[in-house]
Order: sequence, then C-alpha cells, then structure tokens
Amino acid sequence: KANRIDRRKEMETGGDEGLIERVVDSKDLQQQSKAFDKLTDRVEDRQLDSTRVQEAMASIAPSSEADWNAMKIREKELAAVKIKAADVDIIANELELDPKVAERTLREHKGDAVAAIRHLLR
Repeated sequence: KANRIDRRKEMETGGDEGLIERVVDSKDLQQQSKAFDKLTDRVEDRQLDSTRVQEAMASIAPSSEADWNAMKIREKELAAVKIKAADVDIIANELELDPKVAERTLREHKGDAVAAIRHLLR
C-alpha cells in the first residue's frame, strides 16, 4: 500500500519520475496479462485434449469389442479341436515346455503333432 501511495504522489507532482512509474506499471500489467493469458490457454488446451481423448476412446470401443468377440470365437474353435493327451505329454516332455503351451500349439495345428513340433522348433 505504501508503494501505491508514493506512486500516486509522484504522478500528482507531475515530475518525470511519475511518468517513469507509469511506464513500469504498464509493463508490469502487460506481463501479468500475458502470464494470465498463458495460464488460461493451458487450461483450455487441457480441456480440448480431454475432449479429444474421450472422442478417441469412443471410437476405439467398438473395434476393441469386435476384437474381443473375435478372440472368444477363436478360443471356442480351439477348444473344439480334439487332441490326444499323449501328444501333449510327448511335446511338453521332449521340448521341455509347459504343458499348456504344448496343448495350445497342438490345438492351433488342429491336433497335428508333427506340424506343432515343427512350429515350436522354428
């Protein structure tokens, strides 16, 4: 408050110092205005970015749902493939694999043990 009172007194006297203070004050106001504009611009950009993200997520949802449905259908197809437990055991033991990996590979190759082994040896 003391600075404001002093500045007013200097400006009232009409001296050169008052004119200098006005220039400094206007520069300060311009800097503050620019800083405020930058701050509000960032907030608006963030709001725009969140809108873009929401739109992108909305467009992705149908495609991810379609992928999920395709994966379910594929899993059902693989589960329907008949395989021999002996083939799973042989592949798992001989290639030192997890039995789940051996079973999955065997199902993917429609129960053909030779094709499954060739695929695993690549």
